[in-house]
Amino acid sequence: MKNIAVLILAAGKSSRMHSIKQLEKINNKTLLDITLEKAKRISPTATFCVLGANSDQIKQGITIENIELIENNNFEDGLSSSIISGIQYFRKQQLNFDGVFILLADQPAIKLWYLEAMLNLFQENKNLIIASNYGVKLGVPAIIPEKYFNDLLLIKGDQGAKIFINKRKSEVLCSKSTTNFFDIDTKEDLQLFKKSILNS
Repeated sequence: MKNIAVLILAAGKSSRMHSIKQLEKINNKTLLDITLEKAKRISPTATFCVLGANSDQIKQGITIENIELIENNNFEDGLSSSIISGIQYFRKQQLNFDGVFILLADQPAIKLWYLEAMLNLFQENKNLIIASNYGVKLGVPAIIPEKYFNDLLLIKGDQGAKIFINKRKSEVLCSKSTTNFFDIDTKEDLQLFKKSILNS
């Protein structure tokens, strides 16, 4: 297994949800716990979660153990600030990783086997970015090698790693596997997702 840090981005204000999205529940599990559980399966000893807005309430709602929490005081600056917070934290704590596996807290349908396939691809191509294929664009989940960490510290805005990855398409591999990338931003999204589970 490669020396990978899993970094879950969960610092957003959830302004479109009008509630604390990370703590919304699906089958009695919070959105954040669903992602943290998968993260622990693929990286039992190096799972990090970036919190920002509503961090005190979210901390109380986390039931998955041994998650290292990172506080992002600049969460108003968007997803990029959470990635930067993660990289800065690794350096401050003198943690050395071959790469960082970036996950979002609001994509509950992503399958564990898909994340494992991405890890396997990274093990065979450790100098390349392993990204998810959304058709027209590439995005997260994504594994970004350590050689790009300095560049990640320069990203800006709410696009997170998306622009960074799409500017480097010649340096990116995507798994031949695919999964459901549905992300939950609103109450309507949440109800739609719950309904899809019942009907599946």
